[in-house]
Amino acid sequence: MNNPASIPSLTELERTLVNRLQHGIDITPRPFDTLAESLNCTVRDVIESLNSLKEKGILMRFGPLFNAVHLGGEVSLVAMAVPEARFDEVGEVVNSYPEVAHNYAREHTLNMWFVVSSAKPGRIEAVLADIEARTGLRPLNMPKEEEYYVGLYFEV
Repeated sequence: MNNPASIPSLTELERTLVNRLQHGIDITPRPFDTLAESLNCTVRDVIESLNSLKEKGILMRFGPLFNAVHLGGEVSLVAMAVPEARFDEVGEVVNSYPEVAHNYAREHTLNMWFVVSSAKPGRIEAVLADIEARTGLRPLNMPKEEEYYVGLYFEV
């Protein structure tokens, strides 16, 4: 888990941008223009800040999030028991799949959790089989049965 002392410092614009992005951005023909206007800065400032946030590891990706189930696909929450000494190595394998949205560490026997989604039915099983073959660790697949909106927000 991250030590707060190891978290990179953020500029005021980066901090404001992270807080703003957690609420989503407007779908417009020029979303960066709209975002820059709402933050009282330039489009260049927004793009440079996004790039900086990615370089610092604050943002893992920036892009749309599609509802795979509405596209005919599937979503699963997956947990794995990963030896601590292999956590980073296994995390790199898991993160190498575009179907993996994010993963996080938990203090539990099942200490790595991640979400896998695909617009193609059956693709999740193939991804998990591949992860197992590459790591030698068995993923616990928990397909989504019902969706709940939690509205999680972290003020930065």
